[in-house]
Amino acid sequence: MITIDVDMNKCQHYGQCVFEAPSVFKLNNDDKLEFTATADDSERSNVEAAIDVCPMQAITIVE
Repeated sequence: MITIDVDMNKCQHYGQCVFEAPSVFKLNNDDKLEFTATADDSERSNVEAAIDVCPMQAITIVE
């Protein structure tokens, strides 16, 4: 399992992460980001891609 953290003070809810890891990130009905704090190791590459595309660099994997 991997642990994911999003700095919600940095996040501007652009949703780029949703395209890269839709099983981890989503925008709710108010267009605010929601995410799952833990994910299976098989999602690591998708989460890393989400980290790369986040314009605010708000996403991290907690090691």
